[in-house]
Amino acid sequence: MPPTLASLVNHSALKLTVRAGGDRLDVPVRWAHVSELADPVPYMEGGELLLITALKLDAEDREAMRRYVKRLAGAGVVGLGFAVGVNYDEIPAALVEAAEAEGLPLLEVPRRTPFLAISKAVSAAIAADQYRAVTAGFAAQRELTRQALNSGPEGLLAALAAQVDGWAALYDASGAVVATAPEWAGRRAARLTADVERLRDRPAPASAVVGGPDTEDRVELHSIGTGRRPRAALAVGTAAPLGTAERYAVHSAIALLTLTTERSRSLHAAEQRIGAAVLRMLLAGQPDHARAVAGDLYGGLLDAPFRVLVAESASASAARAHADGHARVPPVSKAAPAAALPAALGGDPLAGLAEIVEAAAARSGEAVLVVPDGERLVVLAGDGSAAVAACAEHAAALEAARAAASEQRAGEEDELVVGLSAPAGPIAAAAAYKQAEQALSVARRRGRVLVEHEQLASGSVLPLLADDAVRAFADGLLRALYEHDATGRGDLVASLRAWLSRHGQWDAAAADLGVHRHTLRYRMRRVEEILGRSLDDPDVRMELWLALKTTSPDHP
Repeated sequence: MPPTLASLVNHSALKLTVRAGGDRLDVPVRWAHVSELADPVPYMEGGELLLITALKLDAEDREAMRRYVKRLAGAGVVGLGFAVGVNYDEIPAALVEAAEAEGLPLLEVPRRTPFLAISKAVSAAIAADQYRAVTAGFAAQRELTRQALNSGPEGLLAALAAQVDGWAALYDASGAVVATAPEWAGRRAARLTADVERLRDRPAPASAVVGGPDTEDRVELHSIGTGRRPRAALAVGTAAPLGTAERYAVHSAIALLTLTTERSRSLHAAEQRIGAAVLRMLLAGQPDHARAVAGDLYGGLLDAPFRVLVAESASASAARAHADGHARVPPVSKAAPAAALPAALGGDPLAGLAEIVEAAAARSGEAVLVVPDGERLVVLAGDGSAAVAACAEHAAALEAARAAASEQRAGEEDELVVGLSAPAGPIAAAAAYKQAEQALSVARRRGRVLVEHEQLASGSVLPLLADDAVRAFADGLLRALYEHDATGRGDLVASLRAWLSRHGQWDAAAADLGVHRHTLRYRMRRVEEILGRSLDDPDVRMELWLALKTTSPDHP
């Protein structure tokens, strides 16, 4: 502890006597300062013990002393030391009364005690306190390091909580609580997720002080990591502001966690390279080689059915669709980042999805393979895993935010387009990847965030035809019939539609049209003549039916 007025009074060599304010001697003393100015307040910072001889003061003037002491108390001076036997043989009653009235401790300094001795005593006590704090800090650092090496982040948090006499929590990059110490702090830490997310928006390193839940404690938040994006966050909750020793402990914990996360970063990059090799082998039809390379890292993932997920940013997906000849891509509105995408990810939707999937897998203790592939992200995750569920939740949040977005923000393409395969095993990995690509293509065409391959077999195939290239083909195929009907020489398009819808049954189709079956036969021969195609060919009938379904009945 820093020196207090009580410790100075109890100092046997100083021989100080308390004349007023004896009930406030436990106040810390930041420094001892000598000043004979009539108004030393402009030179005070607060926390000082002011030493005077009253050389320039009328210490017997009650009104002057009242104003003088009031000014000192208002400036944060913690005590007044008065040297007797210099200008006054004893402390004037006016000064004693003023000090008592303001509650300012007044100490009598005997003539044989020089002010220098008091200053040295204060300085020595401050130095000793700082030395104790540094020594305690080094001891805390050693203990934190030992716990980090032996027990990982959990052990480090437990040691830190003990050092600060409070609690500590670690959050991952997504803002989810990873570990707490003691265990009872879990709920308290979870309530601070919003504050952690705000901290994550700031450039690293960043810190903030927030009130705990229901203002029951004081919480410090610190970002962890050396990169532009924080890799994690540390929360430390205490009943009072941290002292010097506790501050050393917190800084040591931040340094150790930073080293851990940066090391994890390097390991993650190496794991990602192994994952890319495993994926290439699986897609090349070499599951045995893939399993050998995966080892314990990804081997468990290949022992059970998994799903393949292929994701693109909406802008990249639109460019790919354009390159493939699909000119019509539904506009994508910008989802609110707070709803689904961590702001600290810099607006990169693929990096955001990777963080979310990996964090979900880490919390559940699952293996997941995440491989950036150019403008794509490829993920292998267990069927029914937390990673797949987190991806679905992320997509749903983006869909909801898109629906709520204003029209002014429509067309801003920074979202995701995701295709998800059906469950598969290592032997069928290439087929699963193809399924994910097909689902991605459908999601791109429909303007959806996520489409599962299993959804493609349900519903109608007609929504898949909502594409400009298909429409252009249909218009070209039927244009001659529409032009014929426009001259008023017959209703060939409607007749063809009725005949195809009745599977070529002449009587039923003629009845639908209200014409004789011979009239319908004549019209179908005219269709064959105009199009140059035989209606006996099932492929021709299929193309014509799809063309009719793609174009509107009231085609101009």
